[in-house]
Amino acid sequence: MRYRAALILVALAAALALPLTSSAQAATYPLHFTLIYYNSPGTDDGSNASLNKEYVTIKNSSSVSRSMTGYKILDKAGHRYTFGTFTLGAGKSVRIHTGKGANTSTDRYWGREWYVWNNTGDKAYLRNASFVLRDSCAWGSGGPGYIYC
Repeated sequence: MRYRAALILVALAAALALPLTSSAQAATYPLHFTLIYYNSPGTDDGSNASLNKEYVTIKNSSSVSRSMTGYKILDKAGHRYTFGTFTLGAGKSVRIHTGKGANTSTDRYWGREWYVWNNTGDKAYLRNASFVLRDSCAWGSGGPGYIYC
C-alpha cells in the first residue's frame, strides 16, 4: 500500500512539473540583453568617446524581425532611453551607447553627457512600449567592467 501511494505521489509531482518547465521555456522573450559594458575602459573623463564605450547590447534571437519602437532601457535610478522608430532584424543585435552619435541599424545613441551605469553595481531593465518587463541584467561591484547577460 505504501509503495502504491509513493508511486502515485511521484507521478503527480512529475505531471505538475512538466507544465511548469514548458511554460518557463515558452516565457523566454526573443529580445534580450547579451552584453553590458558598464565601466568604459580608461579614465571616466566624461568625453563623448568615453561615454560611447559604455553601452548595452540587445539581441533578437528569433527568426523574425521585431519592432522595438517605444521600448525602454532603464537603470535602477530611472535613467531612461526610449527607442524611436526601430526594427531589429532576425538574429541581429543593437548596441545602445550612452553618449552622442548618429543612429544606425547596429548602433543607437542615448545622447547623455554623463555615465548611466554604476560601476559598483546596477541593474538594466528592458521594457516594451506598454512598460512590460521583457528582460533584466544585474551586476555587483568588483567585476571586469562588463557582464554577459
